[in-house]
Amino acid sequence: MTAHASKPPLRVLLASPRGFCAGVDRAIQIVERAIEKYGAPVYVRHEIVHNRYVVDRLKAMGAIFIEEVSEAPVDRPIVFSAHGVPKSVPAEARQRQMLYLDATCPLVSKVHVEAQRHFDAGREIVLIGHEGHPEVVGTMGQLPPGAVQLIETSADAERFNPLDSANVAFVTQTTLSVDDTADIVAILQRRFPGIATPHKEDICYATTNRQDAVKAISVACDVLLVIGSANSSNSVRLVEVGVKAGAGAAYLIDKATDLQEAWLQGVGSIGITAGASAPELLVQGLIDRLAENYELTIEEVAPTRETVTFKLPRVLRT
Repeated sequence: MTAHASKPPLRVLLASPRGFCAGVDRAIQIVERAIEKYGAPVYVRHEIVHNRYVVDRLKAMGAIFIEEVSEAPVDRPIVFSAHGVPKSVPAEARQRQMLYLDATCPLVSKVHVEAQRHFDAGREIVLIGHEGHPEVVGTMGQLPPGAVQLIETSADAERFNPLDSANVAFVTQTTLSVDDTADIVAILQRRFPGIATPHKEDICYATTNRQDAVKAISVACDVLLVIGSANSSNSVRLVEVGVKAGAGAAYLIDKATDLQEAWLQGVGSIGITAGASAPELLVQGLIDRLAENYELTIEEVAPTRETVTFKLPRVLRT
């Protein structure tokens, strides 16, 4: 575009809340504070949160990301990711006499406690979630093998056959699609009217709020851009929710340079949001990129406000 040409107008609907949730913010702070307190390197089992920018930034500060406790030397601190870990992981760290810091989101820990409570009560447990996701691996790893049955789809819910249909409970991954999960839960409750449910919804407040905000903007935008990494469950769900809610098209991008100009051809309005593990500076970077070629009108759409915070582990508070 030539310098003197006027820029075409583009309406930007900015979803709020977006970006970091309290659990992600706490997990990142745990790694940062650990590096400050103990020096580099600090080892982190699995990506602390599923965001490329965040992981690369922490690497530059002195974090080393590994997949197994055994990959870390015994004389350096190790942090467990926000997604939670099987019980065998801290047990291994204790056995190796390592200093470990657990960055598991408190709302994931709540699901772990619920699963244990159901198990102690002798119930057969169903976990609604995505196979192989670290949070699912961590939740299933709270209990002996076979104690938790994973259900991913409505078809799975129809097929599930417990040993005792009157003694069943369900828990869920915290980052699922609220609407898809409601469909699965409805099937389970129809088939097993006495099924034990979570005291409070397992899908976390941040996932729900971000999906509600995306629904609010998607009905009015031609294209939805979700900032987040491809391995981020809650970010992928935002793309799906946006399309279902009426966005003409929806794309997941890690950063502004991933934006393809072809997506915006003939587009008058776009929606922007960010997954719970994506920092706000990536949103601002996308807006700055758009402003190079378009005359932007930015409207923030905020169905809810968030005020939740989580405390750091006591050892890092000083």
